[in-house]
Amino acid sequence: MRNRWLIALAAIGIHICIGSVYAWSVLTRPIMEQMGFTLKQTTWTFSLAILFLGLSAGFLGSLVEKYGPKKSGLVSMCFFGTGMFGTALALSLHSLPLLYLFYGVIGGIGLGVGYITPVSTLVKYFPAHRGFATGLAIMGFGFAALIAGPLMQYLTAAYGLVMNFMILGAAYMVIMGLSALYLKPPTDPAPAKHAIHALAHGLTANEAVRTWQFGALWWIFFVNITCGIGLLAVASPMAQEVVQMTPAAAASMVGIIGLLNGFGRIAWSTVSDYLGRGWTYAVFFLLEIAAFWKLAATTEEFLFQALVLLIISCYGGGFSCMPAYLSDLFGTRQLSAIHGRILTAWGLAGVVGPYLVSWFRETTSGYAMILYFFAACFVGNFLVALVLKLRGQSVSLTAPDDPV
Repeated sequence: MRNRWLIALAAIGIHICIGSVYAWSVLTRPIMEQMGFTLKQTTWTFSLAILFLGLSAGFLGSLVEKYGPKKSGLVSMCFFGTGMFGTALALSLHSLPLLYLFYGVIGGIGLGVGYITPVSTLVKYFPAHRGFATGLAIMGFGFAALIAGPLMQYLTAAYGLVMNFMILGAAYMVIMGLSALYLKPPTDPAPAKHAIHALAHGLTANEAVRTWQFGALWWIFFVNITCGIGLLAVASPMAQEVVQMTPAAAASMVGIIGLLNGFGRIAWSTVSDYLGRGWTYAVFFLLEIAAFWKLAATTEEFLFQALVLLIISCYGGGFSCMPAYLSDLFGTRQLSAIHGRILTAWGLAGVVGPYLVSWFRETTSGYAMILYFFAACFVGNFLVALVLKLRGQSVSLTAPDDPV
């Protein structure tokens, strides 16, 4: 029987490696300057990685369930490591197509498989505290940029772009490999009983996606990520343009955003164990309606930062509460596969969010209209969340209590 806290640590190990994708912006300027790529060409690499994260999670989730967390974790390690080493090759050859192939496509597949790998296992070890358990792992994804960002800056300055990806690729493969080897479903009689209960009553992925509840969850997830990732994409330039923050102050704010993104994931997911997933999402969307609306008219620096950080904490919480919400509704029989299907929303939102922000910025010469548009989107999300809470429990499946 594995120690469930070490299982959680192994999950964090995988997520803190693949979550380094959120530090991509640190390398944007060095890549542009050394490779001669445009800003659009360089940032499309990140969008491709998020797109293939969602697609691979959606299409390969069933294989994660079939072969178990250890094998799927090792597959994630191979794809993500190959993506990092291949990126080093692409940069050494000054090849944009190879950069898209290795970092965007191959690395993105590693991201998607790695993201869903530990979820089902963690829920089975903490059946009565599903939000807390999945929040632990997904917190690592949010915190990753805090570690990877400064590390990438140092390695690039000291050894160059190519060696940065070589060194990180080797380190990530070691950490992900050791973490994957420790992952194992519970076999102890008591936890196993809980797992068997959920397995016997859970829905398959194909059954789950045919329910209206799944469609509603997909939509609110898509909107939350579209608006959140759109704000993340322009947080620094927006701070400098709207409230006249210095570049250094804006960079510091981006670092704090990473902190709140991580803390928001564990804090909100833990709250959801007591408040309930449905009410937690309703609270998210009420807060985001008010925050986006107020942000559109804010010119005061402190209030601007406070509103951005509140939005990002809800953005992160939306990720960490989702696996637990899915297990509440559909059980854990094929939770990784169902979670993978819902993550297709992330892949699409990673392209739509930044595009919408850039389109509105160019069309209206400002950020106010896109922020009002996002506030309106969350009005719809709030209504859907209420319907889910009040009418969406017909497929609810719960496991016996298990104290943390």
